[in-house]
Amino acid sequence: MHIGIVGHGTWFPKGRLTASELATATGLPEEVVALKFGVKSKPVAGPGETTAFMGVAAARQALANAEIEASEVDLVIWCGAQHKDYPCWLAGLYVADQLGAKKAWSFDMEAMCGSMMVALDLAQSLMMTHDELNTVLLVSGYRNNDLIDLSVPETRFMLDIGSGGSALVLRKNAGRNVLMASSFKGDGSLSEMCIVPTLGSCAWPPAPGDEGRAHFVVPDENAFKAKLGEVTMPNFYAVIREALQRSGLQQHDLDYLAILHFKRSAHDAVLAELGLGAHQSTYLEDYGHVGQNDQVLSLELGLRDGKIKEGSNIVFVGAGLGFVWAATVIRWGAYQE
Repeated sequence: MHIGIVGHGTWFPKGRLTASELATATGLPEEVVALKFGVKSKPVAGPGETTAFMGVAAARQALANAEIEASEVDLVIWCGAQHKDYPCWLAGLYVADQLGAKKAWSFDMEAMCGSMMVALDLAQSLMMTHDELNTVLLVSGYRNNDLIDLSVPETRFMLDIGSGGSALVLRKNAGRNVLMASSFKGDGSLSEMCIVPTLGSCAWPPAPGDEGRAHFVVPDENAFKAKLGEVTMPNFYAVIREALQRSGLQQHDLDYLAILHFKRSAHDAVLAELGLGAHQSTYLEDYGHVGQNDQVLSLELGLRDGKIKEGSNIVFVGAGLGFVWAATVIRWGAYQE
């Protein structure tokens, strides 16, 4: 038995912020935004383009790409952001209803920007052990840019965060685009180093002025940077290599890296460490970081540009604030025993 991807889709709002506009908002030079941070522009959702709305739009694209009806979906897994349309709310059930996936049940899960890889691994496990799960839809929406105050220097590293949605359709014994193995690492010592300090149960009931503080803050910038510098890149390399090894592959078997957007120097460092060329990945400078959607976006751009071919070994990799590192291997093309 195997699980394969039979459909993929993304959706992005028409509203955008350019490097020039981001420079004005942050006080940084435009060339620093465009070249160092690697953001020429990014999509930003407007009124009515809620987190779940963008997930639904991407899901429709994925179902159309798969050439299946929503009525065939057995399970919807919401793997988008916690910053949803409402607090304490199941976005996946809303998505299923909007699509007309009448027989599907659903649950929401979150591993921040590692969520798509966790969802792939979780869906694969569920489909392997539940006879009734033949078609599963993974759906993500993301507009955490709402929670970024671009005027705060300590969180300017998040200026690349934008809005969008993505979705994948998985099918049992699909005969193509097979999910291989995954790897994950976590470090909870970072869990309170970058937080939204208001509107959670630690600061409830809300106090006067809390609305104006509903954005990410870094209480100790030096400690946060030091810790990230110590663990980030080694953990990226570790999950990529472990996922490849668990898939029966070696590093030189990797053909395409679908990696989250981060600053250009970090992107180039990962490629150099893995012995990859620029033609084996896509730098998302025209999108910025759209959370859990980066990997599906990179997949679609890689297919569009001919970087992903029949038989390509792809690694989806990302990291989620808190912190979790996640990687999943996919063998693109026809299934081979």
